[in-house]
Amino acid sequence: MAATSGDSEGTDRLLTGWGRTAPSRARVIGPVEVERLQDLVAAGPARGVLARGSGRSYGDAAQNAGGYVLAPVTRPHIDLDTAAATVRVSASTTFTELLTRLVPHGLLLPVLPGTRHITVGGAIAADVHGKNQRRDGSIAAWIEEIELLDGTGKLRTLTPGADGAAFRATVGGMGLTGIILAATIRLLRVRSALLQVTTRRLHDLDALLRAMDESTARYCVAWIDTTVAGRSFGRGILDTGDHLAGADPVAEAGGLVYRPGRGRRVPPLPVCPVTSWSARGFNALWFRKAPEQYTEVTDLPAFFHRLDTIDGWNRVLGPRGFVQYQFVVPEGAHRVLGQVLRVVQQHRCAPFLGTLKRFGPASGGHLSFPRPGWSLAIDLPAGDRRLGPVLAGLDRRVAAAGGRVYLAKDSRLSRGACGEMFPELPQWRAERSRLDPPGVFRSDLGRRVGLC
Repeated sequence: MAATSGDSEGTDRLLTGWGRTAPSRARVIGPVEVERLQDLVAAGPARGVLARGSGRSYGDAAQNAGGYVLAPVTRPHIDLDTAAATVRVSASTTFTELLTRLVPHGLLLPVLPGTRHITVGGAIAADVHGKNQRRDGSIAAWIEEIELLDGTGKLRTLTPGADGAAFRATVGGMGLTGIILAATIRLLRVRSALLQVTTRRLHDLDALLRAMDESTARYCVAWIDTTVAGRSFGRGILDTGDHLAGADPVAEAGGLVYRPGRGRRVPPLPVCPVTSWSARGFNALWFRKAPEQYTEVTDLPAFFHRLDTIDGWNRVLGPRGFVQYQFVVPEGAHRVLGQVLRVVQQHRCAPFLGTLKRFGPASGGHLSFPRPGWSLAIDLPAGDRRLGPVLAGLDRRVAAAGGRVYLAKDSRLSRGACGEMFPELPQWRAERSRLDPPGVFRSDLGRRVGLC
């Protein structure tokens, strides 16, 4: 159990990311009052300080070996302005807590990533995106203010705009510019907590990309078969949807509500059940069970957070964990998608889950992930020793095409590859040095890829 603010030494804990691939030990404290945080920052611990949200980064972004980790940073707090459709919220408030409060007022977080368990601070540090990135951008596009404690112990208010250098370094900055304490976020007004979703089967990669490119729906995401070859290569299931124009007179007669439910707990497995054969079988079954085309009305958890119905699903992949390789390539470089799929198939990496998104404008964050183009995420079991060299080779392809990997999902990118993928890294480093001159804020990810 994490120590309270009354225990300055904290609790020694072994931490991992969601992929469970690179554990490290740290002193965990939290929640901590601002004055105590300022004292901790001023003390300049030898291995630094890092804020951690819910630990849903897949790799080592929320770990700080030998140093301090703040988890949680703050206590949950929500200050809602329904008239202005904005919310001021503390960094450690989860999306579950926010949605439960917002939805009854006909308000919604405008960006919902694949899990409701993340915190606001973690979402900003990773500049998270959702199924509507092409239309609505990432979370940075909806933030009015960020309250940040910098490396000198000074409290700053960061805003976007002409003088937004610190803002652009912090959104997507993976927690290395300071401790995010709170944020003010604009919200989306909705008349229903239900969505109309159309599901379609597309029988090859070209058809899938074309359908996604032509879609005008607010939400658009595709599951892609990562294992099939031949004429069906890259086939997938496309989901498109939007909120209902008005409340359902039966299902929402008592008003709008968000009911996330409780995830079903699953036991950890002693070995990884995913092999090239089982991955192929699962993907084939999943494709065949989907209708050619079907439209239904569904709720927010069912559409946005399907995996949250399984509590601790990352544990069923065996003790060695898994890697998610998520990358984006720019417009005109969609051929890289097929190249990546072929490489992981040829090397029998057992890719068991793939997700494809169409991206729109970038947020302006120096290290933010989304760029106009195509994003593909592939989940792979981590136990295969060949995986590292294979993914390093894919890094070179992605970088050569002008793309990048998602730092919030990464667990093995090299310094050299990071420098090639993020051309604005020098600007980010300069702004980080201004916000954190003594270099207090550090992480395992930052040390590995040369961010700190």
